[in-house]
Formats: sequence, C-alpha cells, structure tokens
Amino acid sequence: MTDDSSGGRAGGSDEPGGADEIAEARFAEQELRDGEAVDAANGADDARSGAAGLDVPIDRQIEAILMIADEPQTPIALATAVGAPVPAVRQAIERLVHDFDGADGGVRRGFELREVGGGWRFYVRSELDPVVEQFVHAERPARLSQAALETLAVVAYKQPITRAQIASIRAVNVDGVVRTLVARGLIAESFTDSETGAINYVTTDLLLTQLGINTLEELPLISPLLEDGTEGFADGRA
Repeated sequence: MTDDSSGGRAGGSDEPGGADEIAEARFAEQELRDGEAVDAANGADDARSGAAGLDVPIDRQIEAILMIADEPQTPIALATAVGAPVPAVRQAIERLVHDFDGADGGVRRGFELREVGGGWRFYVRSELDPVVEQFVHAERPARLSQAALETLAVVAYKQPITRAQIASIRAVNVDGVVRTLVARGLIAESFTDSETGAINYVTTDLLLTQLGINTLEELPLISPLLEDGTEGFADGRA
C-alpha cells in the first residue's frame, strides 16, 4: 500500500497543477522573456546601425544629414532617412544638442543644433555672428555694376523678357550683362519663344533671398522711380 501511494504521488504530473506542469510553464515563460530580451537587443542594434545596417551610430548619420540640409528637418524625416525609430532619433538629437553645447565637460562648438518650425537645423551661435559677418563681407564677390543693376531691375519688373526686349528698354547692348547675371545666379533662362526662338529670362529665388523678400509682389512700385513713370514700363507694374 505504501508503494502504491508513493507511486500515486510520483505520478502527480498527470494531475492539473502537478510539479512537472508547473516546471514546464516556468520554462516556457523564461523562454518568452529570453526572446523578448533578444528582440530588444536587436532593436537597439538597429537603432545604432541606422539605414541599411550602416555600422555608424545614428547620431553621426543625423549630424551628416543636417550638415548639408538647406531646410530644418523633422524627426520623422530624419527617422526615414536613417532607417531608425522616431524615438531613437529624438534621443540622438538630444545627445547631439548636449554634445555641441559642451555638456559633461566637452568643448562648446561654434554652432548649435536648433529646433525651428518643428524641424532641426544647424545655426551659428549668436555670439559669433560678427566673425561670420566679417568673413562673408571679405569673401563677397565684387558688387554688380550700374549696368547690371539696371538690367536686373528690368528683368525683375518685366519678366519673362527676352534679351532684345531688355536692350530695347535700356537702349544699349545687354549681351554681356545678361551673361553676368546668369552666371551670378540672379536670373535664369525660362523658356524659348516658339515663333522667334528668343530665350525668355526670369529672376531666381536667389534674388529674392538677396533682397530679403518672399515674392516679387513685394517689390516697390516702379512709377515713382522714373521721370515720366512709364519709360519702358507702360505695360508693367507701374
């Protein structure tokens, strides 16, 4: 009888909640935890690797992108570019900000990573503006001649306009001046007239930037600047 009862206890695994079943459940739970840990580690590796498994921290990848970006970049755009989750990108941006600010005993950089309009972009630190301004003035190309400025004004107010029409208004040959303005990036070829084959010129966004305006509509009226108010601009913005 004693052997039979012992055998019954040994066979307790057949009963719900037996020792073997509990052990199996614990083993399965541990396997699940191990799997989650591996997935988390892989996710962290992906965040560090970034786009296409590139073996470069996403901090450096984001830094490189922002270095050449013309416009502020949102975390979502950066996340897409480096192939990393948005939270990981936000953390990387925070680390870059602290790094450039000289946190933790580091060297404070001459530029900063600033959030503007929901995006991030590099900016020169305000206290260094005089240094940059001096450099820009020293490197600035020679000023435009009076002839070039007059030609540029004609294009700005009469565009699209051909070279012959510009010459008619200015009463001089403008071939060289037009080439100069194109080379400076202030005007550009827009289209070729299908009947005459003449190239029509328009101003560029660079001119707007140089003038500090958003659209050509912000240009001042030309009438007060002309003796009779109509010279060559009778059909333009008077």
